[in-house]
Amino acid sequence: MTAYLDPATIDVIAPNFKRRLSGVTATVVRLVPLQAKSMAVAAVAPALPGHVPQIRCTALLTMSQRGSHGARVWHARRNSEMLAGLILKHLFRKRLKLLFTSASQRVHTGYSKWLIRQMDKVIATSQKTASYLERPATVIRHGIDTEKFHPPADRAVAKAKLRLPSGPLVGCFGRIREQKGTDVFIEAMLKILATRSDAGAIVMGRATGKHQRFARELKAKVAAHGLADRILFPPEVPVDQMASWYQALDLFIAPQRWEGFGLTPLEAMACGVPVIATTVGAFAELVVPGKTGTLIPPGNAVAMAEAAAQLLDDPTERMRQSQAARDHVQAHFRLEAEADSIMDVYRQLLPSMASAGKRTGT
Repeated sequence: MTAYLDPATIDVIAPNFKRRLSGVTATVVRLVPLQAKSMAVAAVAPALPGHVPQIRCTALLTMSQRGSHGARVWHARRNSEMLAGLILKHLFRKRLKLLFTSASQRVHTGYSKWLIRQMDKVIATSQKTASYLERPATVIRHGIDTEKFHPPADRAVAKAKLRLPSGPLVGCFGRIREQKGTDVFIEAMLKILATRSDAGAIVMGRATGKHQRFARELKAKVAAHGLADRILFPPEVPVDQMASWYQALDLFIAPQRWEGFGLTPLEAMACGVPVIATTVGAFAELVVPGKTGTLIPPGNAVAMAEAAAQLLDDPTERMRQSQAARDHVQAHFRLEAEADSIMDVYRQLLPSMASAGKRTGT
């Protein structure tokens, strides 16, 4: 059960206006509880886990105009949230400093460009993302909770707990849709599993709206090849259960045709799983070819199958990359570092908050 906070005590508000699980939602769920340990940060959302510090949506209209440090920071991650911040600031006269985090890697629409121009500061989740913004941005890459996402003590036990096949498992997690390259992953797995009777694959994610037909066609294709018992489509699980599914994998593939940032490779690597990823989003900034995995062109099922075959057929190399992947995330993509870097931006927007000091122990 959610215990809502008094907005008068909050200096930073992180809106999350989407009910369904998404990368943005996962980011808010990860960051806000950590930041709230040393700063008055709370989310405002229609549906978030109870452990996330939150204020009620209705409190946005009735809260005091200022927080304990003067203005409050409104940290938006979507267009709708930027717009809400502008409405609260200019129509309801709330004293807000507007911050936007962009993960998009495409030319923005005129409307988006206008919204971004109204922000006091902008964060980009990668250098590539920053290149699409027509204004200066602070680059802060996403991080991973390496205590929650960690290698299993025994991968065979991790598989057994989830009632998964005991042989080598290849995973693909995220939305099931053409943009995410789920069909390319299936094509590659059909090639791989045809000659490796002990291997299996998992596609986990939700197909929404118009993408449901796409998902049904993929499942039908798998069944037509007689592989319905080896290419599995388990239902999506809550974000706090995802680590156990990564821990059951031997190899993770991020097959996207397009991506903003793409957090799943980091989650997999934190669990000691080598990653094959396409050269979209921030993947080239996350995966080190030959060390923590492989980079391939998007939409190329043949290249994907060849890269997967090399690792599946070489357990020693797979184990080496498994350890290197974990080390790489711990060294460069810890969640604490992301949280601290973002809080530095909060302090720049609220100078009077600087005296509170930075978090320690990171």
